[in-house]
Amino acid sequence: MITLTVPVMITFGVFLIALVMVGVVTQSETATFEDFTVGGRRLNAPMAALSAGAADMSGWLFLGLPGAVYMAGIDAAWIAVGLVLGTYLNWRLVAPRLRVYTERTNSVTLSAYLEERFEDHSRMIRLLSAVVTVVFFTVYVASGLLAGGLLFNELFGSGLELGLTAFAVVIVVYTILGGFRAVSITHSIQGTIMFLAAIVLPAIALWHLGGLGALARELDAVSPALLSLGTEASFVDNRWTEGESLGFVAVISLFAWGLGYFGQPHILIRFMSIRSTREIPMARRLGVLWVTVVLMGASLIGLAAIAALDEPLANPETAYISLSALLAPPWFAGILLLAVLAAIKSTVDSQLLVSATSLAEDLYRSFFRRQASDTVLLLVGRVSVVAVGVVAYVIALSGGAVLDIVAYAWAGFGAAFGPVILLSLFWPRMTAAGAKAGMLAGALTVLAWDEIDPLLGPLETGVYEMVPGVLAATAAALVFGKYVGRRPTRFWARVTDDRPTEAAPPRSAAAPEEQEAWAPYPAPPMGDPRW
Repeated sequence: MITLTVPVMITFGVFLIALVMVGVVTQSETATFEDFTVGGRRLNAPMAALSAGAADMSGWLFLGLPGAVYMAGIDAAWIAVGLVLGTYLNWRLVAPRLRVYTERTNSVTLSAYLEERFEDHSRMIRLLSAVVTVVFFTVYVASGLLAGGLLFNELFGSGLELGLTAFAVVIVVYTILGGFRAVSITHSIQGTIMFLAAIVLPAIALWHLGGLGALARELDAVSPALLSLGTEASFVDNRWTEGESLGFVAVISLFAWGLGYFGQPHILIRFMSIRSTREIPMARRLGVLWVTVVLMGASLIGLAAIAALDEPLANPETAYISLSALLAPPWFAGILLLAVLAAIKSTVDSQLLVSATSLAEDLYRSFFRRQASDTVLLLVGRVSVVAVGVVAYVIALSGGAVLDIVAYAWAGFGAAFGPVILLSLFWPRMTAAGAKAGMLAGALTVLAWDEIDPLLGPLETGVYEMVPGVLAATAAALVFGKYVGRRPTRFWARVTDDRPTEAAPPRSAAAPEEQEAWAPYPAPPMGDPRW
């Protein structure tokens, strides 16, 4: 346990009080349910990029990823490569069309968009997607609360339960008060803190060790496998040895993390909330740069901790915390450690908000009170934040590895929503049956893969459940989407008309890059083979 210091306590205390104050200040800007859920679609490019990045990179950025690199060496950083590619493709392929289509259909959740897109009068798409959202997000929130409890316990010796409780209460309070606006404003601040920390701590560590060359020599002395591409190190009994070769399945599993981006509601909601498609090119560049820097920094921290720390860590997920305490003065260490709290909090509040929105919009209003007023929906949304928080808190008390819990929830969303979202944006002929089959196949495959894979006997793959989940969802969506059900037509009439919106600037007024981006949004002509 790290020695308790007054500077760290004060830094954390000021930060947590500031979060609650942001919620109080922004409460006046949360007058409608749309304000609570998508902030009135008013995010500018920098805020959208930072908010999407901060919502994406949960506590695993400074706990799970450095811990994985600390144990396995440089090969664990293949995850980062997949995530950078996934971030770019998500901004490039999904963001522009999703922004336009959700505004034209007045959709504030993915479930509402999918129902409108496939003209599903049975409302089964909305129900299925809402259930998937709430189930996997509750697990995801639990991972964030667990990471927060771990941080508080490691820093202050508060005990996991007390740390969990304090962290959960603060997040729930300001999320209830300010909704999406409070979450996005705090994300911009936290994203900046995370970005700077991912640069500063590795720089301090390299200066302490004597540069990259000295780091490489230290790691080679510990175990050559730590810097060997294609061979994972093995960390057992507080020492590193050469592990197994990193085979094709392992590389695919690490890269597959990038597939998850297309189906993450807490990231996609940022695309829906950006104020104009004209902001997307800049947001894309800022977002990709931010993700690249923080992932490289977090990976380098895991390697530097091996060389800089005198004794192997009992819990590798504390590599960032231990390195900060060792190399930085107390007040500066408090600021560096604030990045861990920011990373955890920025994802948990997003997931709480999306889950609450889904409960209020997709379940309460759709199935119990279709004429509910904004006031009632706001109340239901805020109560839902508390409900999801309590259930996630109970799950978090059971413990577990942060990275493992995140990996499971990430795969669930990526498989259930990713293929369906992409096909809904780019394949006009896809039917409601295809969407239902895709979501169900993806979610069930992820949930059951740990039981299915061993049954394959000699063919057991050990592959990350994201891969079979995405393949199953894509196959089911394509087959059912082509042969079962009625092809939607009214949706395309709604999203391709000539009504002026922020999402669709006049072609003559747009810059060349924006004209190119806007051009493919309308559906193809009726004679096109895609129909």
